[in-house]
Amino acid sequence: MNVNGEGLPGDLPIQAPAEEGRQGFSQLSGTVVVDLTTSVAGPYATMLLADFGATVIKIERATGGDDARHWGPPFLDGESLWFLAVNRNKKSVALDITDPEGYAVLADLVARADVVVTNQPADIQKRLKTDFESLTALNGDLIHASITGFGLTGHRAAWTCYDLIAEGYSGVMDVTGAADSAPQKIGTPAADMLAGQDAAMTVMAALLNRERQKGPQQIDIALVESMTRFLTCRITPYLGSGDVPKRSGGTDSVIAIYQAFETADDPITLGLGTDGIFRRFWKAVGNPDYADNPAFSNNGERRRHRARIVADIQDVLFDKGASEWLDIFAAARVPAGPINSVADVVADRHLQDRGLFFTLEAGGRKVPQVGLGIQVNGESGKPRSMPPALGSDTDAVLNQFLGYDAEKIAALRTAETIS
Repeated sequence: MNVNGEGLPGDLPIQAPAEEGRQGFSQLSGTVVVDLTTSVAGPYATMLLADFGATVIKIERATGGDDARHWGPPFLDGESLWFLAVNRNKKSVALDITDPEGYAVLADLVARADVVVTNQPADIQKRLKTDFESLTALNGDLIHASITGFGLTGHRAAWTCYDLIAEGYSGVMDVTGAADSAPQKIGTPAADMLAGQDAAMTVMAALLNRERQKGPQQIDIALVESMTRFLTCRITPYLGSGDVPKRSGGTDSVIAIYQAFETADDPITLGLGTDGIFRRFWKAVGNPDYADNPAFSNNGERRRHRARIVADIQDVLFDKGASEWLDIFAAARVPAGPINSVADVVADRHLQDRGLFFTLEAGGRKVPQVGLGIQVNGESGKPRSMPPALGSDTDAVLNQFLGYDAEKIAALRTAETIS
């Protein structure tokens, strides 16, 4: 198995395979979602809905499909691992909606759907007739969820956007990194993931509301706004105090001692967030009298003396290695942890035991996945199907959902409306 297109071995670092076809969460069973999205934010939103049991019909361009299918390396058996990360439990229909016959197929699907999710800017939605007004004319009870960079209104509504751009607008890059470093992007597509989660959450709320009140509902999610809200705990203090947060390598928390420290080998993190934890820390390291100093009696005092306390803690932590300190702090109920690499995270036995990582297996293929990290009634969600190949479900969806016969499907394929 080739994981990156460059000949490296494909042994996957996951030891907990999950068989395809197992029962997953069913809270949204019976809900039909037409997914017009591409890239990360929209597909992540619809995957969350699919993980909770919704039937997600992913509409992709007949040629090329979702943009993320081409993002790599790394690839797994020729498929982008970025695409595979956010598209499980879906059905793929390869359809040219710019063709009148293709749009007619889309209209038939929308008429039978509960939700449509799109991530095109407002002007493109109008041109493609996938906007709220066009689609709710086909289905008066439709929930229409739009995920864009800047929202559907305002002077930036037509602007294109990616996660990087949203992070820059939001302020998060300006407060990320060391004091003497350039602004840094977060090491994951945070704006995409947050916006996708916001969209899924709001769709669920809209579905609940529909039980009380019929009629169309329009959801407007903006990457920049989801990412900006992520900074709530930095923005609100600025609004109330006028103090502009600065990059500090994560050492300027309102909690006095809340940062990474070196040990005799690997770095660790410490969060001494209360007076009690502060005392427990110094008892655990063998110097209980330190916490009795009146200058360190509360968080405000410790903030004023932060530089001294940090230096004293650092001197102590050089005496032992990270794993030894972490065992000591766990026993003392002092919040502390390692600074894991991605490889370390995947190997974490606790996360594996909780079912966060798994491998989908079908037809001799293995596809690694990260689960929801959500448990309901003591159970985590189980995957139902692999991320789909482009157009793998076109015929089945058109036949089973729309009742198209083989002759009509063949005619659409001959016209290159579907593939």
